[in-house]
Amino acid sequence: MTAVRRAAPAFTACVTLVALVATLLLLASAGPAGAAGYRYWSFWERTGGHWTYATQGPATVRPDDGAVQGFRFAVSADSADASRPRGTADFDTICADTPAASGSKRVALVLDFGTRADAPSGETPPGRRTACARVPADATSADALAAVAKPLRYDTNALLCAIAGYPREGCGEQVSAEGAARKKSAAEGKSAATEKGAADSGPSLGLPIGAAVVALLAAAAVWQARRRRDESG
Repeated sequence: MTAVRRAAPAFTACVTLVALVATLLLLASAGPAGAAGYRYWSFWERTGGHWTYATQGPATVRPDDGAVQGFRFAVSADSADASRPRGTADFDTICADTPAASGSKRVALVLDFGTRADAPSGETPPGRRTACARVPADATSADALAAVAKPLRYDTNALLCAIAGYPREGCGEQVSAEGAARKKSAAEGKSAATEKGAADSGPSLGLPIGAAVVALLAAAAVWQARRRRDESG
């Protein structure tokens, strides 16, 4: 009986450790798989020579004369992951042929339709372009966009879905994290071999944890067998 009392706590501790390690294995393997990205038009403002993700939508922002704003179509998970408009974005260059006029303002717009990797299935993105919108002094960024990039398309929640008719369909649809990462890698010119090499560069975290689980299960089985022998004896 003494042997049984000693074996039981050790057996319980072993089983608890097995459960803990198994939980860690599940967490390690399930983390990134649940994430997702979205395909949408993001809105940017140019300040100090840098793009900043706009904190308001284009329907509420009222830019000053001389402002530079951008729209980029891409797949991203959130604002921290969003792709910025590409290329130069200089007001004097974009609005060089649009002189100032009383009672109106000029807004330089950069329209980046993204890459083929960002595009919905069956669609090809137009080339990046710029435009100088002359609009009334109290106009919003949405007004400026409408002045130079029709047709625009919005959903029932006033989310901007298409600029200059692109894309033809869809609006902020969800894209799997795996698909978004693969498309972003392709857009950046990474080869499939490079991606595979990066993926295979080290041992999987699941392998050593899995081995530990197997070993602990074996130890638990030994303790159980000893307890049964002691009980039968």
